[in-house]
This record gives sequence, structure tokens and C-alpha cells, in this order.
Amino acid sequence: MNFDYVVIGAGSAGCVVANRMSENGRNSVLVLEAGGPDKAKEIHIPAAFSALFKTENDWAYETEPQESMNGLKLYWPRGKMLGGSSSINAMIYQRGAPSDYDGWAEKGNEEWGWEDVLPYFKKAQNQERGDSSLEGMHGRGGPLNVMDLRDPSQISGAFVSAAIQAGYKSNKDFNDGEQEGFGYYQVTQKKGSRNSTAVAYLKPALGRANLQAETHALVTKLIIENKHCTGVEYTQNGTKKIVTANKEVILCGGSINSPQLLMLSGVGPADHLKDVGVDVQMDLPGVGHNLQDHLATMVTFHAKEKNTLAGAETLGQLAKYILFKRGMLTSNIGESGGFVKLDPESKAPELQFHFAPGFFIRHGFENPEENGKPLHGLSIGPTLVKVKSRGQIELKSSDPSDYPKIQPNYLSHPDDLEVLIKGVKIAREIGRQPALAKFIGSPYLPSAEIQTDAEIEDHIRQNTQSLYHPTGTCKMGVDPMAVVSPNLKVHGISGLRVADASIMPEIVNANTNAPSIMIGEKCADMILSG
Repeated sequence: MNFDYVVIGAGSAGCVVANRMSENGRNSVLVLEAGGPDKAKEIHIPAAFSALFKTENDWAYETEPQESMNGLKLYWPRGKMLGGSSSINAMIYQRGAPSDYDGWAEKGNEEWGWEDVLPYFKKAQNQERGDSSLEGMHGRGGPLNVMDLRDPSQISGAFVSAAIQAGYKSNKDFNDGEQEGFGYYQVTQKKGSRNSTAVAYLKPALGRANLQAETHALVTKLIIENKHCTGVEYTQNGTKKIVTANKEVILCGGSINSPQLLMLSGVGPADHLKDVGVDVQMDLPGVGHNLQDHLATMVTFHAKEKNTLAGAETLGQLAKYILFKRGMLTSNIGESGGFVKLDPESKAPELQFHFAPGFFIRHGFENPEENGKPLHGLSIGPTLVKVKSRGQIELKSSDPSDYPKIQPNYLSHPDDLEVLIKGVKIAREIGRQPALAKFIGSPYLPSAEIQTDAEIEDHIRQNTQSLYHPTGTCKMGVDPMAVVSPNLKVHGISGLRVADASIMPEIVNANTNAPSIMIGEKCADMILSG
């Protein structure tokens, strides 16, 4: 097989690249996805996303034991289907702070500052809000639909009111350049259904004669000859296949799969590759390093009333969703939240909060039940978004079917733990406000007995979870540990780019899906504009 461009991974960035590269009709494009089609109903029903965890639609990764977290191995869901993690996430639309991108530019990544990336956020977006004051910061008519939740819980609004009572600002638009404050989150939904990149970008383009998508196609190796990537090898239905790229291969596998495939193909830290039996094509020491992720510690309470998401699976709610795309099943779980700046001198908030009108403990696997029925609860999730700990992805072997070694080194930097301790205290403070009084009951986890900093620290070490935002493992930059250049070309290898969250030099201080889509838009534009 022979195509102009081969896109590896039909995820948050890959679907964008596939659409834009085939848009003018002049380029033949093949997109290869290791997972299957996005057919499961739980993908498209917003509140059902956690039912996809640890299924065939999830890579279901697990970290190495975390020394700073009592040896815990943390579960990392990643979408394994068309749409990738945009088909399994909580659909929160956040861009991050302008200073995040200006910081990238200051590190030598020219044309990646806030004013440079904003046009791509806008190009991607169809903002449903009709407020004319949004025009300068938001886009209309783009593929990705961004909307307010159709039927948010009354309790989510009470949480916002409680945060304001606690002294924090109101924020009705987290994506206009000012993050601080609390409000409802906007979501990537359309008419009450998930608007993944598979739905928004890939499927509308599949009617083009010059675009082909293959599922269950696991790419096992990049073909590199004389420091030039000429194509890829992949397996599909037990058969090994080879495809040639006339122009470029664009790797959009995400922060785990992209560095893994580079290393399997001989591009990475030379000593590590030799240790696992991979022939070195290019010694790039930064591949797999610079791993960053957001951590969340859920502060949960019993609910006084029975109007939480524990009631979302009733026949009445199912009928309301099927007939009208309304009701609790349109919830994205993390309906409201906000950002808090701890250090007045900081350029951006260090803490983000996610509020769920229901229990969300250990990804929902350990939500409390009674007589087989879920109990009603509320969750406030203080989330570390200015991350100082760094980890890495490494190969366990040269076998492409072996999952890589994921070592995030969570809480290895003491500042990260300090921020989360403050976050737990703020969550409790908000929970004590009058606006939540009629909804919020007794503390569940952590219990009311946990009060001192040392006790809160122990709780965090035992009960913190990933918020599903791994980034940074194919860092963009001009320094010796950079993997790709500012035009996303892999250093030392022609014909090969990376476009996904792995290229972030530093993680943005918010949910990472919208930035990944922006990266896909910008990558395609850089290729097409020459």
C-alpha cells in the first residue's frame, strides 16, 4: 500500500490531522487505529463513560508501584477506539492558561505562544453560546461542538455558589484567558451526545476518496532508512502489513504509545534501546522522558437528598435520554468546578477543582453501595495542575505487544504534595458553606477524623488518582532532551512528525483534550503551508 501521509492513531489529534490533511483532495491519507470502531453505546451516552474502563475500548494501563504513594500502582485508562481518549473522557472543554503557551514559546518554541495557538482553538470550535462578547476568544462553525450542559444538576450549581460564598470569584468562561474562579464547565457534546474527534472530524471526512481508516491495526514499527521514515509496519487480524508514506508519517499515538513506538523503531535513548534488544537508528535521549500528569484527590460526602447521579440508571432517566437526549445521562460527571491561585505571584492557578453530583472514588470502581444499590454522594476533586514531578516511559522488551513501563514518579517533588494538601482543605471549606447545606451530608472519604496536615498527607498518598492527562514524553523544543522541533519534526529523522499531548514541553494547567485537538490543527496547517 502506498499513501502520501500515514497517520498513526485515530485519537484526539489523529482524527484532526486525518481530516485536515485530506480536506483539499490532493493528498492520499491513511489513518491506522489499534482499537476498533466507536460502536459501544456507552461511548456516546455522556454519563456512561466510566463503564468503558477496563473493557476492549480501553488500553487499561497501570503505572509502576509509586514509592511516594505506599507502593500503589495507579490505573490509567486510555481510549482504544476511533476517537481515542476523546471517546472515553469526561468531555470537559478547557484550553489552559495563556501563560502555559507563552512559556512554551519562551523555551524556544516559536509560534507556540498564546496568540499563536488561539486561532487554532477557534478554528476547531463551534461555540454554541450566542453571547457576542465571546467572539474574540471563541470560534463558530468549526467541527468540534462546545456547549453548556443540557441538564446540569442543581447540586452542581450549589457547589459554584458555595465556592463564591467561600470567597472565590465567579467565572462563566474559563477559556477567555482568565481561569480563576468557579462555574459550570462547558463540554464537547452535541445535542446531548458525546462529540469526540471521531464524530466531529473523522466520520464526516470518511466519504472522501482520498482518506482511508483502518481499525484493529496495531502499528509495530516505523520503517526508517538512512535517517528517513519511509512507512510503517502494522498487524491487522493476525496479518503483518507494510504501508509506504510518500511524504510523511504523523505519529498521533499519545503520551504512552508515541514514545513506545519511537523506541521500538530504534529512536530513543541509545543505552536503554540496547538493553532491551532494539537496534539504534537515532540516539534521542529525551524520548519517553519529561512525563507529567495531573493528580486528583477526591473529597467525598454522603448526600442528604436522592437527586444525585446514583439515580442516573433508572428506567425514567434512560427513557428521557433515549427520547429527548435530556436528563442525568447527559451529565459529564464533572459538571462544575474552578481554578484557584495559591501564590499571588504565580502566572496561573496551581489548583483546579472538579465537582461531581455523585460518588467518584477510584474511577468509580469503589463507589459505596448498600444492598447492591449505589449510595447517593457528592465529590469535590482538588486537582494538581501545576505539576513539578517528572517521570518517564520505558520499554519492557522489544515486543510491540508488551505494555511499556510507566513511571510517573508522582509526588516526587514536595511542592506537589503541598498543593494537594491545600486543595483538600479548600474542598472542605467549600463544603461547609450555606449553599450546600441542604445537599451535603457527613464526610465519607476522607473521614471527619482526618484533620492534621500529616493525616491529610497520608490520605493523599493512599487515595489519589490520575486525572487521565499524561503529557510531555516527546517534548517539543531545541534543547538536548527535546524530541521534536517546533514544527513537530522528530530531531534527526526526516519524514516523521509527532502531533499529540506528548509534545507539550510543560503540561497545561487544565484538561488536555482541547489542547491536543489544537496541536492536531496546528500540525496539519504547518504541513499544508509548507
